[in-house]
Amino acid sequence: MTPNGQDITVYFQTEREDAADIELVVVVPTFRRPDHIVKTLKTIVSQRPDVPLATVVVESDAEGLAGAEAAKSFFVGHPSDSAIVVVRHRGHAHACNAGWATALDLYPNLRALAVIYDDEVAAPEWLDCLVAVQETHGADIVGGPQLPVFQDPHEQKWKRHPVFTPPYSESGPVPMLYSAGNVLVTRPALDGMGRPFLDPTLNVVGVGDADFFDRCKAKGFTFAWATEAWVAETVPFYHTTRSWIRARSLENGAISALLEHQRDPTFSSRLRALGKSLALIATSLPVGLKLWAETGLAAASLYPLYVAVGRLTAKIGSAEAQDRTPAA
Repeated sequence: MTPNGQDITVYFQTEREDAADIELVVVVPTFRRPDHIVKTLKTIVSQRPDVPLATVVVESDAEGLAGAEAAKSFFVGHPSDSAIVVVRHRGHAHACNAGWATALDLYPNLRALAVIYDDEVAAPEWLDCLVAVQETHGADIVGGPQLPVFQDPHEQKWKRHPVFTPPYSESGPVPMLYSAGNVLVTRPALDGMGRPFLDPTLNVVGVGDADFFDRCKAKGFTFAWATEAWVAETVPFYHTTRSWIRARSLENGAISALLEHQRDPTFSSRLRALGKSLALIATSLPVGLKLWAETGLAAASLYPLYVAVGRLTAKIGSAEAQDRTPAA
């Protein structure tokens, strides 16, 4: 099938229930992590939500297909309602768009979809917690923590760095979400935003997510946070290098500036954004010292400065580039 002109091929599909009965779908984008996606899928099939559940895996490596093969072998050995699709165009936005569109096309009575990445594993009651918070607060979109699990056991100190800490600490309504790596999106929000959900021109992890949520907010959709609906994210060795953390910090600032420009591209808006960036530079020293005192991590003191500089340079993709070349 080819929704929105985007080539998507159904690689594998199993059915246990009538597709019309499925109300909740978990979407798992994957790219060259065949071993880890099996860990992810194990934690998904162990979920026991009160509504019929299906899983959609989106393979972004159309040439290698390692993730699709690993997922297929898993589903053969663990029968469940599931589908694996291959998307021809690489990138985060294309994978999410393909997975979300597939979920809607295959399961017409879908009420909500959840997203988890292939480097994460879900808490035992992950879905129940997301759904419970959504129902309690009537939110259109619910997010949860992505808790870092560092491959290097000697680098646990980075848990306290703002790059790795969740944006909220308590469950309930929140003004905004920033990552689609642990999120529940309801059917009204999906229908209201339309396809493609993530802007394909913002095809970088974190950028397309934030833009999507920003547009959701502009349309009046509401957000909530579910503290207990955590996922554990495996953090590779090179994500604890100072160069990668600096690049990610700069990108966080660049993303905020980009979103402000997306909302209002006028010259006056640019001037306001410049003024905000300069103000952040001016306050970065006392804010950084406060972060150092709170976290006990000297490197955290530079985060406010990097965010401010990132807003001024608005360079996107530097941390992702390091992901592609971890040996550099």
